[in-house]
Amino acid sequence: MILVLESKITQNQKGKIKNMLSDEGCITHEITDAGRDIIGIIGKTRKSLDEFKQMDGVADAVPIKTSHKLVSREFKTEDTRVKIGNVVVGEDRVVIVAGPCAVESQTQAMTIAKEVKKYGAVLFRGGAYKPRSSPYSFQGLEEEGLRILADVRDKTGLGVVTEITSVSQADLMMKYIDVVQIGARNMQNFELLKCVGRMGKPVVLKRGLASTIQEWLMSAEYIMAEGNSNIILCERGIRTFEPYTRNTLDLSAIPVLKKLTHLPIMIDPSHATGMREKVSPMARAAVAAGADALMIEVHNNPDQALSDGPQSLYPEQFGQLTRDIYVIAPVVGKQLDFDYLRKSEIINNPKTEDSKTAAFIGEYGAYSHKASLGFFGEEITPVPMKTFKDIFQAVQTGTCQYGIIPLENSLSGSIHENFDLLQEYDLKIIGEITIRIKHALIAHENVSKNEIKKILAPPPAFSQCKNYLDQYPDIELVPVKATSSAVRHIRDSDDKHAAAIGSTMAAKIFNMNIIEKSIEDNPRNYTRFAIIAKEIKGHKKANKTSIIFSTGNKPGALFEVMKVFSEYQINLVKLESRPMLGKPWEYMFYVDIEADIELSEFAPVMEKLQEKSENLRILGRY
Repeated sequence: MILVLESKITQNQKGKIKNMLSDEGCITHEITDAGRDIIGIIGKTRKSLDEFKQMDGVADAVPIKTSHKLVSREFKTEDTRVKIGNVVVGEDRVVIVAGPCAVESQTQAMTIAKEVKKYGAVLFRGGAYKPRSSPYSFQGLEEEGLRILADVRDKTGLGVVTEITSVSQADLMMKYIDVVQIGARNMQNFELLKCVGRMGKPVVLKRGLASTIQEWLMSAEYIMAEGNSNIILCERGIRTFEPYTRNTLDLSAIPVLKKLTHLPIMIDPSHATGMREKVSPMARAAVAAGADALMIEVHNNPDQALSDGPQSLYPEQFGQLTRDIYVIAPVVGKQLDFDYLRKSEIINNPKTEDSKTAAFIGEYGAYSHKASLGFFGEEITPVPMKTFKDIFQAVQTGTCQYGIIPLENSLSGSIHENFDLLQEYDLKIIGEITIRIKHALIAHENVSKNEIKKILAPPPAFSQCKNYLDQYPDIELVPVKATSSAVRHIRDSDDKHAAAIGSTMAAKIFNMNIIEKSIEDNPRNYTRFAIIAKEIKGHKKANKTSIIFSTGNKPGALFEVMKVFSEYQINLVKLESRPMLGKPWEYMFYVDIEADIELSEFAPVMEKLQEKSENLRILGRY
């Protein structure tokens, strides 16, 4: 049972409720879910639901019907986010855990760690204690392996994950490790589950060799009942009658778990398939199915590996896989961030005095808000702004540290206002993120499509949904500044004949009903956002540069500039002209190039560009 508390409940009232439940032998868990304060009750109580509802400070009492109570969606509707250092599992960013099956030596572990970090891993896995089918197989380096893992963390910044096989190892795990893993063979080792629950460290709970989803969730319940909610469920394949692969990877578990539990989900395609060539396809499929994280085995010399060499990827294969995931993830509303760790280190630097805020256009639930979460996670506080100019002004004055601005949409084209503002303000583009735009028709509860008389949305949203809207020529289209503003306006107006075009995220935030999803004309509807800030000093790795320049008004002037890029084999991914502010019929050119223009090897390029252009400014390297 859960008790939903009133917002004005006093501490005395809450204490009285908890003391009464404690006297009856019940265990209580307090959480905040979707803005509500909740007390979860485990155990039998003599009071009825109606009696609880009549208690002072209680808004509602709801029974939990499932046996996995604390890990269920009935107990907590919002997704749990597991924080491991600066990494969060369960956000829009896909978390990659990679490393060898077993730690074999200091050199082996450090070599692999540097490789997987280079290719996008943010956590390092490696076994120090190895439960093997044969007593003659390599059993791991034990405490020496844990010391090597701790050294890997200290020298690379990667958090470390390893398997605990006995309660007796708990003290060593607390000393050396960031995340403990419960292996498939120990999924129902209940004393070990209770132990890691009391430890409080994040736990990767692997599914048993032939366990049902319900049995798996009950094992997670053991951990959470001890007070540890930092649990990541890891599907690693189950035994079936099919002998071709090592196990059968149950990808259908992902949508099932998303419905049943609030815990994040990790997929281990290495143990699931046992075959190197099958790992990448299954990893890609897992991301497409909605997995929050992947655990991939990588080895620099798998033919000589002491454990699971045939299923371990070479570092270069791992790099190709992460590049594929980078492309796939936005299709399902997620991101793979190659700059995750460096970005988090900058944001969480205690010496940084700037406000940890990011300005975006519209209301909470806007696509710009989603872009902020995808780029920064929840480490930066998003701040809504009314206009694009307000965003630039907030960053320029230091009111906000960052700004998120849309630059172009794959269907409706460039947002010219922001290109003009980039010309006006002395700010830098420090990053970019592309998200898929999936529009929904949103209205009040119990309102049908036939009752809609008008639809609110920003003009770009109307153009992106033109084919859908053409089916309803009698509906009035009312332009607003942002999609989230439209959703909020509909909610506040209480107009049952009005609807809004917006994101499913906005519908959830404003507690509105989705009449129809994916009403955009083309599923390849993406918006590229730029992250702007004051110039960040110091060298950083970049593979893209945005510049702005102007040329003289004479034949071939633009051609001469373009020839420089061609001569040095630099690829242009965008070229756009905009009128110069205050100079009618004169133009500036915006260019995005696939190169870090500040590298020494491109110094001749900069010299020639400055020679052949009248004005030249670097807008950002990222």
